[in-house]
Formats: sequence, C-alpha cells, structure tokens
Amino acid sequence: MLDKMKLLTAKVKAILQSAPRCHDWEHTDRVWRNARLIAVGETKNTPVDMNVLEAAAILHDVARPEELKTNGKECHAEKGAEIAKELLLECGFTDQDMIANIVECVKRHRYRGKSAPPETIEQKIIFDADKLDSIGAIGVGRAIHFSGRIGSTLHNTKEEALAAEAYGEGDSAFREYLVKLRHIPEKMLTATGRSLATRRAEYMHDFFARLNAEVYGDL
Repeated sequence: MLDKMKLLTAKVKAILQSAPRCHDWEHTDRVWRNARLIAVGETKNTPVDMNVLEAAAILHDVARPEELKTNGKECHAEKGAEIAKELLLECGFTDQDMIANIVECVKRHRYRGKSAPPETIEQKIIFDADKLDSIGAIGVGRAIHFSGRIGSTLHNTKEEALAAEAYGEGDSAFREYLVKLRHIPEKMLTATGRSLATRRAEYMHDFFARLNAEVYGDL
C-alpha cells in the first residue's frame, strides 16, 4: 500500500503544478494533515479506514486545474471523482469497495457541491479537513490570494459583496467570508472538526471586523 500511495502522490503533485496556488499541492498537503488530525479524535468512537482517508485527501482537489480553465463552470468535485478512479486504477488499487469510498470522498467534499452529503466517516473527515484549510489565518490568506488572482477588488461593502458574482471583480475575500467562510464551523460534520473550526474561526471573525474598521476609518 505504501508504494501505491507514493505513486498516487507523485501523480497528483504533477497534475497540481497547473492548479491555482490557493489550491495547489501545499493546500492538499495541509488537508492531508488535517484529515489525520481529525481521525485521531474520531477513532476514539468510530473506526476510520486510514488508507481510504489518506488516498482521498491526496486526490480531493485533483481536478482544480479543470475548474480553473472554465472559471468555475466545471465542478472540481464531480470531475475529480472521475479522475480519482482512473488514477487509483493506474496506481494498482484493486479493492472495489475502497475505490468507491475514495471516489465518493472526492465527489462529496465540496461545500457548495450538488452531490449527496458525506455519509461514511472517511467522507465526513475529508469534508471537514478541507474546510479547516478555508478558515483561520491560512483561510484569510487563501481568500485574499484567490481574489487577487482573479482581479477582484481588495474590499467592498457588505451589500456590494453579497450582490457580486463568483469570479467577478466583486468576488473579494470579504465576499467569500460572507457567503461561505463564516458559516463553516456550523457545517462541520465531526466533533473534532467542529472544535478545531470554532477556534480557527475566532481569528477570521476578528480579522474581517478589523479590516472593515480600518477601511471605514474607525481605527
């Protein structure tokens, strides 16, 4: 299994070289670490298949380059599930139940996805591990990086942000906070993930409150 994981890692690293830097291999590696961290807490009550979990973490954003090419029209979770199955077979994975669970982890990990919600413990952990990297200090940095990459404004009002479209010039970090990031702790699916998210979210709330205060001259 170790050789298969190494081969899978190498293939995904190569694919993600063309991914946007806020969804590159470094993001995937952080999600991988988050998944292991959450699993430690969850295995006290529920068995976790670590082979499924780690393969899914490696693969979860494999289709980000495809989504980038279409400015978000191609769902990276749906496309990623297709690519994940192909890569698993190429790397010598043969257990069909394992492959199916890994593929569903990839398919169901997206916050704004249209797929069914995560069901297995591995699917829930991957969902939470990915969301953890969207909040806290790293989440703020990634949101600002993304808005800069697409040419969005640095800041806009709450009304402007909520009226803006994804990938448009109003798709600021503040918009991402309003429509997604501030809601993440309540959306977490595991007790361990929820606890970690609550702590990280405190910094994020403070950051955007401070940003608005400085923009409007209150500080």
